[in-house]
Formats: sequence, C-alpha cells, structure tokens
Amino acid sequence: MMTSITNSLNSQFITKKPKQQETLSEEEFDEFLTCLPKEKGWRTPNLFLFQGFWCQPKEIRAIISIQNHFRAQDTDVILATIPKSGTTWLKALTFAIVNRNNFNVHHNHPLLTNNPHELVPFLEYKLYADSNCLPDLSLLPSPRIVATHVPFGALPDSIKTSNCKIIYVCRNPFDTFVSMWHYVCKIRPESLGPLPIEEAFDLYCRGVTGYGPYWDHMLGYWRETAPNKVLFLKYEEMKVDACNSLKKLGEFLGFPFTEEEEREGVIKDISNLCSFQNMKDLEVNKKGKGAISDFENRDLFRKGMIGDWMNYFTPSMFERLSNVMDEKLEGSGLSFTVS
Repeated sequence: MMTSITNSLNSQFITKKPKQQETLSEEEFDEFLTCLPKEKGWRTPNLFLFQGFWCQPKEIRAIISIQNHFRAQDTDVILATIPKSGTTWLKALTFAIVNRNNFNVHHNHPLLTNNPHELVPFLEYKLYADSNCLPDLSLLPSPRIVATHVPFGALPDSIKTSNCKIIYVCRNPFDTFVSMWHYVCKIRPESLGPLPIEEAFDLYCRGVTGYGPYWDHMLGYWRETAPNKVLFLKYEEMKVDACNSLKKLGEFLGFPFTEEEEREGVIKDISNLCSFQNMKDLEVNKKGKGAISDFENRDLFRKGMIGDWMNYFTPSMFERLSNVMDEKLEGSGLSFTVS
C-alpha cells in the first residue's frame, strides 16, 4: 500500500498532458504584467497585485491555469494557508489522519521518509507550476489532498460550488512575519542583496507580501467558515491542544477517531509523528530538497514556537502592527492573543 501511494504521488509530476491552448502567450503575459500595480518583492525583483493580492509572475501563471483547468471533486480536501503559518504541519496531520488505516505510525510511514509537501502537493507550486503542461490528476490517491496559498476569492469556482472540504490554518500576524522574514532571507537570491527586517516589516504592514494583504487572506476564509465546507483553525490553539485539534480535523474530514483508537493512543501517536521537532529531526527534512521548487527542505523548519516575535520586534513595530490588525479585523469577530 505504501509503495503504490508514494509511487503515484511521485509520478504525478512526470505524467503530464500538453495544454491544448495557452490562455496568454509569453508576449501577451508580459504585456499583461505591465498593466498590474507592482512593488518590490521579498525574494523576487517585483510582486504584482493580481486579483486583489500580491504574487510573483510564475505564481500568476499557475493561478490562471488552476482557475481555468482544476475541477474539484466532492471528495477533495483543500488545505489553504498563507505562507509560514503552519502549512507543513497541516499537510502532515491531514495526510496521517486520512491514511492512518494504511500505515503504521511507528514503522515505514511515508512521513518518515517523505517531506509533507511531497505527499500533499501544492496546486500552484507543483501540479500547475509548468505553464506548458497540465497534470494528470487521476494519479492522485482518493481522497485527493492538495494545498494552496491562494486567497478564497481566487479559488476556482468548482472548489467553491462542490462539496469538497477546505481546511484553513492561520497564525498570529506577529510570529508569521518573523517566520516569513527568516525563510525569505534563506532563499532570497544573492543578486537581490539582503532584506533588512525594517524593510520587510514596512512591506508587511502595507499588505505587500506573498498572497497578502495578510488580513484579507484570513478574512476571506474566516467569512466562509461553514460546518461541512470550511474549517478555520488557529496555529496557536493547535499547538496548545494538538490532540483535540486532531479530533476536530478527523471529524471534519469524515475520518473521525473511534473510542477504541483514543484508548489505544492513536491520536497521540499521530500527534507525535507530526510534531515539529520530530519532523525537523528526520533525515529527509535535514538534507533533501525539491519538496517546494528547488529549496532545501531544512529551510522549512526553524522554531515553530509561539511568541518568537518578541525577540525581534521593537515597541514601535509592535504598536504599528497592532494598530493595523485592530483596524483591519475590526467587527469581523476574528482576533488573536499575542503573548
């Protein structure tokens, strides 16, 4: 069983179907970009404001392809996050919960030898990253579990109108910024020079960050929360009570844990398997690369802790971001405890 699933997940990026017709030629796409507002990018020369959010040219290409070609199935599971808010963890947890009857968490589990991003592919960074080809999604095991950073409003219509399930995880904006800045500093091309934290923070507070503004991204999914459609989770609450969060995930996914599984410690075993420290210590996450583009897997794991922002924020930074969040989230019912 493990071999068939991992083989199908790996082969999905090899078996491709040529597009019948490109939406835009290279020349037309370059001209299209000139019509979009742009700002300095974090790890690319520019970010462009596309459909109300900021992203890179390659991401825009992929998102257009996703919107035109992805057809959601009622059994699909869509994992949605903004970068550096718990994506890797959510992928691991979801994969482990859905496939827990197929694998023993203590022996030969795919998560022990595969980065979570290999087992749960991104729509925009894996499946639709090649602008000249379309993926053969029939190779994905059922239920198909895929991930995206795309805001809710830019998701394909089939995701919104089908009975597929969406799980969204957000993290408090302070820790998200620090995690994002550290990550970008590791993968930013040397030709662009360093990215001072002050410069990154200013962009962040103005909403100029990948798939941002951050507040719009969160609110887009928050407002769509529904019992059988969108499950909205907070990273901090998951860290404080991982086992209860797993039970909530299992119930929402249609794979609820039985009383017998609880007694036998299955929930705790999955929680331990997918814990930040366990994943960080795995060999595949120390030396491998390519789980996301050509970036090193080890760069996906830094601290994963709550409150690390306090080691980097000045009082003025705290005041500015607090004011931004208060203003943008006012009246929404969404709030964060910052400690």
